[in-house]
Amino acid sequence: MARTTRSVTMGRLHSAARLSRTALAARLLSHGFYAGQDQIMLALDREDGQTPGQLATRIGVRPPTITKTINRLQSQGFLEKRASDKDARQAHIFLTGTGREAIRDIEKSVRKTEKLALKGLDKKDQKALTKLLSRIEANLSDLAVAEIDEDDVVED
Repeated sequence: MARTTRSVTMGRLHSAARLSRTALAARLLSHGFYAGQDQIMLALDREDGQTPGQLATRIGVRPPTITKTINRLQSQGFLEKRASDKDARQAHIFLTGTGREAIRDIEKSVRKTEKLALKGLDKKDQKALTKLLSRIEANLSDLAVAEIDEDDVVED
């Protein structure tokens, strides 16, 4: 693949990802959430009572970032911190009643954004896109081959 074609492809990938996140952020903001807060809320909906470190690992951010976001969500009344039964120095994060009610709004925002993003793509197109994106993720992830041999990179 020529460099210009690769550049165009990667530019489209970046643009689609950015526009998707921007569209979701606008929907979430109408429910009082800032970008990124939805991921913490949904992670706690799946498994309540995680530590900040567990949440950071689960959603792929650094612990200082998660702490700031948790504090903001707590001040908004969506989360509460509780000391661990085993180690009082360790906090566990739980959804409040208000937080549980907000999950529906977050999920609705996600579904509407997905529907908009995939408009005009049939199931076969979506399956192909998922397969291609999975391949890109694998190529870029830490799970991929640690070192890429320069001979393996094809230049056109």
